[in-house]
Amino acid sequence: MLADVVPYLQCPLCAGDLAVAGTALRCSAGHGFDIARQGYANLLTGKANLGTADTPEMVAARADFLGGGHFAPLAELIAERAAALDPGEGCVLDAGAGTGHYLAAVLDRLPGRPGVALDISKHALRRAARAHPRIGALAWDVWRPLPVRTGAVSVLIDVFAPRSGAEFHRVLRPDGALIVATPAAHHLGELVGRLGLISVDERKADRVADSVGERFAAAGTWSLEVPLSLTHAEVLSLVGMGPSARHTEPAVLRARVTELTEPVQVTAAFEVRAFEAREARAFDVRPES
Repeated sequence: MLADVVPYLQCPLCAGDLAVAGTALRCSAGHGFDIARQGYANLLTGKANLGTADTPEMVAARADFLGGGHFAPLAELIAERAAALDPGEGCVLDAGAGTGHYLAAVLDRLPGRPGVALDISKHALRRAARAHPRIGALAWDVWRPLPVRTGAVSVLIDVFAPRSGAEFHRVLRPDGALIVATPAAHHLGELVGRLGLISVDERKADRVADSVGERFAAAGTWSLEVPLSLTHAEVLSLVGMGPSARHTEPAVLRARVTELTEPVQVTAAFEVRAFEAREARAFDVRPES
């Protein structure tokens, strides 16, 4: 699939066009980036912040939990909004794609469209490269300027991932759409106290708006609650795939989970927000020196 997505990419070192050359992506300036045998290309340059990358255990937990269909309503809502707002041309970009689960759902609604999955975790990208036949998976740190051509993206999805308003605006078509999914303040509320999980910032909505700033205009907000009835193993996967996995000792977590009565009743709660790109205005004007 990389051959189909490279027209939408640019070299992260010189912004030149990329092309598939054997087992690498190369630009006309000679910069090369290896394609792993699992199908993803590594565009990372210099010293990457791999401390934020999902571990093999986190990726396995996510694949198990999402594969069980527990968050299917969220994937369906994101895909529905993407199809409704899609301008019809360009690629679909998932910034912080993880295993490619949500990008695959969007591509199912947009026949023939290529999808670019960016993530810093090679363990996640191995799965993302196989998540859908039209996904091209790339190792990249989404805190950096994106290796995507200006105006190449029709729909950009950001699901529980960092957001860069300036870069998102640059890569989106003027008529493109940004869709951001975040956990609501009461997400997994039944488990937070009992298992010692990280709670969701009550100012999450404000922080999302601040992160995209004046470059985007709100185009709709959808709240979603998904009641879950889980086994102990499913609870462990749910916790293990998120940020709390980095802050809770596995043995302590297992002991706490075994104290819960099965099936464990949990509420997953999300906010999905759509944004339209504003026309470039004062924020693109640089002061004279």
